[in-house]
Amino acid sequence: MDRIFVWLQYVLPQHGLSRLVHRATRVRARWFRKALIRGFVRLFRVDMTDAATADPDAYEHFNAFFTRALRDGARPLPASPADVVCPVDGTISQAGAIDGTELIQAKDRRYAVSDLLGDPQSTVFEGGNFVTIYLAPYNYHRIHMPLDGRLREMRFLPGRLFSVNAATVRSVPRLFARNERVSCLFETALGPMAVVLVGALNVGSIETVWAGEVAPRRPREPARFDYAQGAVDLARGAELGRFNMGSTVILLFPPGAMRLAEHLAPGRTVRMGETLGSLARPQPASEDT
Repeated sequence: MDRIFVWLQYVLPQHGLSRLVHRATRVRARWFRKALIRGFVRLFRVDMTDAATADPDAYEHFNAFFTRALRDGARPLPASPADVVCPVDGTISQAGAIDGTELIQAKDRRYAVSDLLGDPQSTVFEGGNFVTIYLAPYNYHRIHMPLDGRLREMRFLPGRLFSVNAATVRSVPRLFARNERVSCLFETALGPMAVVLVGALNVGSIETVWAGEVAPRRPREPARFDYAQGAVDLARGAELGRFNMGSTVILLFPPGAMRLAEHLAPGRTVRMGETLGSLARPQPASEDT
């Protein structure tokens, strides 16, 4: 079944399906949205106790429900400012050291940092650390800052929209560097930090708090946005963006800057605000941060 599912993704109109889902999840008709939301809650056993609005019928459309906010205090941050926090609720796909210029996607599958970031000159993360987190449909779908940071650059990188479930990740070469994605580069106490928001099947819409909806984008061509002169400063735990439907977040850290927590094994469930690791060598902030 896994092989059939993966094969179908090569021939399906991935972007067309995502556009259809985009429209359907924003239908405000009461009967439609209530049926869709209630069916989703039952199917995936969604826990609404952490939501700021716990009543599923209170949302204006499915996407508002899907990207619902958390209630105050639902995800407390660790007290130590040296702790790097998890940006999302999800499951660890892979985590560990960046092997020279390559990241681990799955067993016997790797891909290049430069391909993921869309920057062939990118060398700052070589030999550093990475964490890949998969968001299932039932997860909370807002993305938060792992550390205090100032945005330096954002890139829109067009591509395919393969599923990012475990079967597809095992089967499709260079999946995360092939799917449509938004790469965000921040300056932090660790030095540079990349937060990559990877789109997927039925997940053609990615938003950031500073630019609104970045994907889908027309024309579907690579685009770079320079924020070096702009003051987009976000505190640890602050909302960074959101997936309109679920996908994957990849974090990149420079070499020697961070000690990853020992519990980050593939398959482990994590929650936003949980400690991913700690600063190994805090760096002084630049003069303009």
